[in-house]
Amino acid sequence: MAKKRGEAHGGGHGWFVTFADLMGLLVSFFVMLVAFSTQDQVKLQIVAGSMRDAFGVQDRVRYSGIIEVPGLPTRPKLRNAAPISPEDASANPTPDEHGRQHNSGAKFAADGAFALASASLRQALQDMPELAELSKHIMIEQSMEGLNVEIVDQDGRSMFPEGSKEPYERTRRLIQRLAAPLRIMPYRIAIAGHTSTSKLPAEPGYGPWELSADRANAVRRVLEGEGVPTAHIFMVAGKADTQPLFPDDPFIATNRRVTITLMREAPPVPPDIRP
Repeated sequence: MAKKRGEAHGGGHGWFVTFADLMGLLVSFFVMLVAFSTQDQVKLQIVAGSMRDAFGVQDRVRYSGIIEVPGLPTRPKLRNAAPISPEDASANPTPDEHGRQHNSGAKFAADGAFALASASLRQALQDMPELAELSKHIMIEQSMEGLNVEIVDQDGRSMFPEGSKEPYERTRRLIQRLAAPLRIMPYRIAIAGHTSTSKLPAEPGYGPWELSADRANAVRRVLEGEGVPTAHIFMVAGKADTQPLFPDDPFIATNRRVTITLMREAPPVPPDIRP
């Protein structure tokens, strides 16, 4: 007895079964898109940086250590980076490199601690929605000296009045917010003021060196007023325009900044108590 039409596919039309399969695949695809679109960007950046550093030297020069901050331009490379060419890299260290492995391990541990410190500083800013716009003036990056927290100007909006050593009230509140996690961290702190290159002549007796130093000192006073121990202050200095954040454009507003650095220091050597 001949089969009727439609019985060849279990009673359903062949085109209908294929269409249902296609719709099922499309639904699964859109579920995956939604899942990947709700990532925590801060945690993703920290994990991605840790994974890149954990798997050794790559086949091209890579400048690591920048923790991206939305709303700010980023430099193409760190000013203190020391890249290693692939031909100089080796998986089998020579005898004189064994001592360096210990230092590398200590540096990796310090980098992990700085990543946690960076996350704490970011969280402190996120806890105050009214500072969301001001958080675009914060740039956080690791360098050879330690973890740098840059309080930078942007075109159209500065953190200090022009020529003034005292910050705006909004800047003061931002520094006070950063002080909360800084006062419980074990790092010593260096504070440096920077100016951009100016086309105007400096005032007699008060130029970029004095202004940058006074601004760094103003930040120190705010931090200490919020409970950061005086003993944690390692250095307060003015650098004028000698260390631009963007050397290719020394006049850009972002070069005007105050840098708070959590110092990268070796642990203290215990005293020799042998008789």
